[in-house]
Amino acid sequence: MTEENVSTAREKFLNAYANLPLTVRNEIVVVLGEEPMTWNAVFLEVSQDSEKGKIILSKLKELKII
Repeated sequence: MTEENVSTAREKFLNAYANLPLTVRNEIVVVLGEEPMTWNAVFLEVSQDSEKGKIILSKLKELKII
């Protein structure tokens, strides 16, 4: 993903996350390898702009979640 696409995906994710009920944020949204990740865990990775966060954003976009 290009840096512009990452930025757009990041904005879409943060907007979706902000609109989630608090209880839903503890639910699994994506599985990387064998590691299930909740919305809260994904938020931490995306907000830290980590490589893992970029991979997650790509996966969420592929799954049409964002």
